[in-house]
Amino acid sequence: MKILLVLSLLFFPINLVAQTQQQSRCKTQPEYRQFDFWIGEWEVKNANGQVVGNSKIERIIGDCVIFENWASTSGYVGKSLNYYNFIDQKWHQKWIGSGGVPIEFSGTYNEDEKRMEYTGTGTGQGGVPLINKLTFFHVNDDYIRQLWEQSTDEGKTWTVAFDGHYHRKKAQ
Repeated sequence: MKILLVLSLLFFPINLVAQTQQQSRCKTQPEYRQFDFWIGEWEVKNANGQVVGNSKIERIIGDCVIFENWASTSGYVGKSLNYYNFIDQKWHQKWIGSGGVPIEFSGTYNEDEKRMEYTGTGTGQGGVPLINKLTFFHVNDDYIRQLWEQSTDEGKTWTVAFDGHYHRKKAQ
């Protein structure tokens, strides 16, 4: 019993230092800030200009995660966790909506084009393999376009699953 106590006291400072370094990495390294352009409160319209939902995007967990809280005008809701993984040097998104189907993406920030580019695989209707492509275009600080495309033929052709135009809500 004493040995466990001594070992835990020896390793506690190491764990504390590692946790502090991880938290400061999220606040100080530029890779972790690449997707900050999406943070805010947004009214989301479709390509025809009709309001289709609202989204609140915020930093959580020591600024290491970008959390999305989506609500459509039809009652569908969803959440996503977006984070940068320094091990594989990629961004990751875990999405789950009220339909119960989780979707996972990974990708990178394209600095030249000012956009976050995610891809992922999944299974569509009837067990058909899907390739998902999710792109966030940083048009300006008050307007972002989110384009979600899917392919069932290994990327030869694409169909639009969602084309969201995010307009920043003005402070009241």
